[in-house]
Amino acid sequence: MLGAGLIKIRGDRCWRDLTCMDYHYETQPVPNPMSYYMHQSPWWFHRFEVLSNHLIELIVTLIVSGNLSFLNWLTIVPSLACFDDASMGFLFSSGRGAKQAVLDLQAEEAAGRTPKPTRGMLIRRVVNVALGILIGYLSFPVVLNLLSSKQVMNTSFDPLRIVNTYGAFGSITKERTEVILQGTLNADPKDPEAVWEEYQFLCKPGDLTRRPCLISPYHYRLDWLMWFAAFQTYEQSEWVIHIAGRLLANDTSVLSLMEYNPFQGRDNPRWVRGEHFKYRFSLPGSASAAQGKWWVRKRIGAYFPAVDLAALRGYFKSRNWPHPDL
Repeated sequence: MLGAGLIKIRGDRCWRDLTCMDYHYETQPVPNPMSYYMHQSPWWFHRFEVLSNHLIELIVTLIVSGNLSFLNWLTIVPSLACFDDASMGFLFSSGRGAKQAVLDLQAEEAAGRTPKPTRGMLIRRVVNVALGILIGYLSFPVVLNLLSSKQVMNTSFDPLRIVNTYGAFGSITKERTEVILQGTLNADPKDPEAVWEEYQFLCKPGDLTRRPCLISPYHYRLDWLMWFAAFQTYEQSEWVIHIAGRLLANDTSVLSLMEYNPFQGRDNPRWVRGEHFKYRFSLPGSASAAQGKWWVRKRIGAYFPAVDLAALRGYFKSRNWPHPDL
């Protein structure tokens, strides 16, 4: 939690001028329905959110406002250890009540009537102390990283990765871009009359009229990775071309990770391409919203050119990828 807060203060300037939440809901990896409405909040509310985040890291608000997968939930789980055993007793069944049993044990301990430690209890105490010393020793570089002006986030400092640093959204993307995969049955991809049909992922924005999904704490990893690919090039994210090759072969293992295949029950596409678009939430009351559109988009250009299986043969071979038509 502390690391996540510090990386924000030292990271993107928008965390310091209190404007990050002007962009976050629209540009986060996988928005949910609440993201659309939270994005429309007045400017002063967004400023309040950032200030609150700096104070308490806004665990609950971030969970309901986006599909941040297990990140927030993993932050909450360790805090459960801070609760007294008796307060959590209602979660566990017991003949006379787990809460009462814990209270009885605590009362006996307070009265000095604790039983003499057994050999097993002593061994456990030694192990606990040893583990505490080990964690303390391994935490030195983590603490130094937190105090450093050049703080690194999401990094491990030992081979076993027992103690690590964490920090999310140190920088906020100000615009949302999406890679839209399209296929065509046309023999010539340069034909202006060619009909290009779009694939739809399970959750990430694509179809302008599809409501943002709600999946947290579940995680659609491919949708998440496509968010990163959109602000890189396909040369930096070569796996996107691998997916294109699989789509050309109507590969069921890849198509199972998507919501809609425009070539279901038809011939395989002759060509597949990636188009790059800028996406924004539609404004409530606008013509786009009246048409049922949650998003509006503007084409940026080609993300990767049209490819077919023959053209990809050498590309796949050079990377030791099995060719889809084999």
